[in-house]
Amino acid sequence: MNRFTITISTYYTRAFRWCRARTELLFWLMALLLLFFLPEGGTGISLCPFKWIGFTGCPGCGIGHAIHHALHLNLRDSFSSHPMGIPAVIIIFIRIKQLLYPTNQTNETQPYYHDPRP
Repeated sequence: MNRFTITISTYYTRAFRWCRARTELLFWLMALLLLFFLPEGGTGISLCPFKWIGFTGCPGCGIGHAIHHALHLNLRDSFSSHPMGIPAVIIIFIRIKQLLYPTNQTNETQPYYHDPRP
């Protein structure tokens, strides 16, 4: 077998490793994509556990719709749905940028010491 031949299982293995290494990035991208295409009418199934229990409201009520409106640049509707919708979108985009372009920072506990010996 030639060393340049790659089997299909190798492609699946590489794809699985790529996805596993970028799970958070894929999560945020899928979340924004789903929130972008969220239906306008609120007649769907609620994902809020507080509503499942029976409470009428919680601190996060409306954040999904606020993010949806912010992604469509309807900032007034976004703020009226939830005041933290616009900052949430900004924070998520900053996190996606950090995951796409990581900085190579070393977290050394000791300062760099150059050994003068050759």
